[in-house]
Amino acid sequence: KRKNDAVLGLATGSTPLAMYKILIERCETGDISFRNVKTFNLDEYVGLGENHPQSYRNYMQRHFFDFIDVLLRNTHVPDGGASDPTLVGPEYELRIKEAGGIDLQILGIGANGHIGFNEPSSSLSSRTRIKTLTPKTIQDNSRFFKKGEFQPHLAITMGIGTILEAKQIVLMACGRSKARAIAAAIEGSITAMVPATSLQLHPHAMLVLDRSAASELRLVDYYNFVRSEQEKLSEQYPH
Repeated sequence: KRKNDAVLGLATGSTPLAMYKILIERCETGDISFRNVKTFNLDEYVGLGENHPQSYRNYMQRHFFDFIDVLLRNTHVPDGGASDPTLVGPEYELRIKEAGGIDLQILGIGANGHIGFNEPSSSLSSRTRIKTLTPKTIQDNSRFFKKGEFQPHLAITMGIGTILEAKQIVLMACGRSKARAIAAAIEGSITAMVPATSLQLHPHAMLVLDRSAASELRLVDYYNFVRSEQEKLSEQYPH
């Protein structure tokens, strides 16, 4: 609402679905508009065209874009069906730059700590490129593909360096299956083996968790104390 021509970085998967639903409702009531917004999705499978039912372009249309007033030409998803997928990354980086950079990046997190499809060992300065998925990620995502259906083992993803250039970041995580990754991301050392630890380097990164996802954090009592103290400060200095 503060910036109606914002550039948004968007994520897929099950975690952001509730957020998209709320944004659709607010758009339908006229509370917000996406008419001047530009969007860039984090990633896409290599080998899936935009009309494939398991492509992330298809996901975004079915769950968000088809129900808001965003202009299709302002929505960007890496082209998984490109004749030469190695060229997609540099072109995507250029589009982001031409749009003025990403104002707000939405993230989920994998059980192994990946963000986007930046699997463990990804360079913390990496840019949009092709990544080979780990067997664990392939297994986790197999539920979206029918038995015998082609499931890609490669994806085009924004790099960690690309993600960290967003002005603000919000990572959302729900469920016990994400607890270990969240604990490592927040309380662990910064390492390429847990890509989400890179968010510790960002000046405006917020993590939104349910209690299950936060269940392995060691300093929960301290974080709750921090929140109470910040609320007191906000009351004292409301500006």
